[in-house]
Amino acid sequence: MKLIKPEKINLQTHPTLNEKWIQQIIADDPAILGLGELVLRDKERIQPKAGRLDLLFQDVERESKRRYVVEIQLGKVDESHIIRTIEYWDIERKRYPLFDHCAVIIAEDITSRFLNVISLFNGHIPLIAIQMSAYKIAEDEVSLIFTTVLDEVVRGQIDDEEETKETTDRNYWESIRGTKQTVALTDDLLELIKTFAPDLELKYNKYYIGLAKDGHPNNFVLFTPRKGSLIMELRIKQNPEIQEKLDSAKLDTMEYDKKWGRYRIRLDKNDISKNKELIIDLLKQAFALTTED
Repeated sequence: MKLIKPEKINLQTHPTLNEKWIQQIIADDPAILGLGELVLRDKERIQPKAGRLDLLFQDVERESKRRYVVEIQLGKVDESHIIRTIEYWDIERKRYPLFDHCAVIIAEDITSRFLNVISLFNGHIPLIAIQMSAYKIAEDEVSLIFTTVLDEVVRGQIDDEEETKETTDRNYWESIRGTKQTVALTDDLLELIKTFAPDLELKYNKYYIGLAKDGHPNNFVLFTPRKGSLIMELRIKQNPEIQEKLDSAKLDTMEYDKKWGRYRIRLDKNDISKNKELIIDLLKQAFALTTED
């Protein structure tokens, strides 16, 4: 193998590779950012009395309708760029409150000083900082690398949220959100859970079916019955070995939920019966991590 040392490019001073070019590259292939499966909602979006937002993306997999408010800066990140990004995030979340918005700063150089400043907002303002690097591979070939240097901080888990108080009942899930057949799948999975945690029971909430022991939630796994299938969400750290097992079992794995740290798997009755051992193993892993917490 021949080692090639690419030449690093300073985009801020480059005569042709400007911010507009970067913007178009990301708009054409948003997966390059590493934020999941995104679809472009708008580019150069006009903000009332506040200029133009570079890019607005939406996560196509998230039921929470997550949107990313993205601002790009060549060179070092500065105060005005941080303020503008947060301002655009605030405008968008107020304009469309039904969407879950996250601010994203992209710059060539995010210094430790500004990284510390940005981290002060994180946890209060959902904010991601991505450092962008460009390299010349050949005379007419350029590579762009995007590295997340500050990820969104999530305070608390679903167990602690107020929405757990919005309880419903089994009939709500069978008649409105899912069907009797898909809700029955939660019974099958509960039987698997009881092999290692016999005291847990199903807890019917407005947005998901969780688990509880003596009324206290323990949501290492969540269930969302739909009309044709059941979505199971396991709180396990992302791991290539786990993904390989899921792929080998040919299970319908959705995009990993980075915000909550959950694998999301779409199941039917055949999936459960054919993959009992794998599902029990994954449930045990999630349960063990919750116990450690």
